[in-house]
Amino acid sequence: MKKVIVLGAGLIGRTIASDLSRRYAVTSADIQQSSLNLLNKADNIKTVQSDLSDSEELASLIAPFDLVIGAVPGFMGYAVLKTAITAGKNVTDISFFPEDPFELNTLAESKGVTAVVDCGVAPGLCNILAGFHNQKSPLSFYECLVGGLPQVREWPFEYKAVFSPSDVLEEYTRPARYVESGQLVVREALSDVELISFPETGTLESFNTDGLRSLAITLPHVNYMKEKTLRYPGHADLMRIFRECGFFSKQPKSIKGSEISPLEFTSALLFPQWKLKEGERDFTVMQVKLKNKEGHHTYFLYDTMDNYGVTSMARTTAYTCTAVADLILNGTFSRKGISPPEYAGADPDCFNRIISYLNERGVTLRKESIHQPVH
Repeated sequence: MKKVIVLGAGLIGRTIASDLSRRYAVTSADIQQSSLNLLNKADNIKTVQSDLSDSEELASLIAPFDLVIGAVPGFMGYAVLKTAITAGKNVTDISFFPEDPFELNTLAESKGVTAVVDCGVAPGLCNILAGFHNQKSPLSFYECLVGGLPQVREWPFEYKAVFSPSDVLEEYTRPARYVESGQLVVREALSDVELISFPETGTLESFNTDGLRSLAITLPHVNYMKEKTLRYPGHADLMRIFRECGFFSKQPKSIKGSEISPLEFTSALLFPQWKLKEGERDFTVMQVKLKNKEGHHTYFLYDTMDNYGVTSMARTTAYTCTAVADLILNGTFSRKGISPPEYAGADPDCFNRIISYLNERGVTLRKESIHQPVH
């Protein structure tokens, strides 16, 4: 039986480990024993308490495994990925790190490593859809609107962090890139707020975040590409106030002789309020619009927490990751080097297997296509 190690035992890391444990020998590693203790004992997952930021300790830890899965917060993601590649290990990664993963491409190729990055729901599943349709006929238009939210709106934030809260704040501060008329444009995060309604959710707002990621590099011929985050109306303005007042700054401030960054202070106040309460349900909504010479294609996803208490964001992110991990482990996807998810989507067999894998777990996409020439 092949052996897999999942680095990080947060909401999504635990879901990844649980899903893969049905077919592989899985070990979960995290610095927090309390997180490891939350793993389902029935899944028979081995656990290791380890400082994943220590590259020497990490290299020794991952040595016996056939596949490494990175599910750590974004600020650790790049270093963890580099350590895994240096050790010659195949990797799938969901870390939302700010560094350019293609800087590790030469290293990955020289080590004969398959490394699929940004392998969640968005980025991730949306990239897979883009890759599939682009290989059939080059895309001219790509737009993804996506968000994870609590089903019940509660003042004042009307939001709960259904993935790493630190990565949420990173989305609100990192400049957003999109493509318009074939040109790369950079806008501040939380800008260009627009309202959009879906029958399942009612009215939501969309705003710019840096979710385009690798698509801006791998699909340079597309004239229009944009990804926007979805939240309940009013959230973007509230977060802009926080940001403009300096609450998200990483620059330390001296307060009564103590040095603390505003971001650390803000995080200490916000994160407990952004945590889902026990039994509190969430949903994930995503709309992806694509255009090529074949026509217009729209995919819609609406997913909710399952009956076992697994959050929707954990389901949609984890199962995309484990679908691709499965492809690597069984040799279906073996491209060497850094591979964003669109590379897997460009292989029709891989694409169909991923969609089937998600369907088996109740993560279903509704597709509408208008087959007409697009000029």
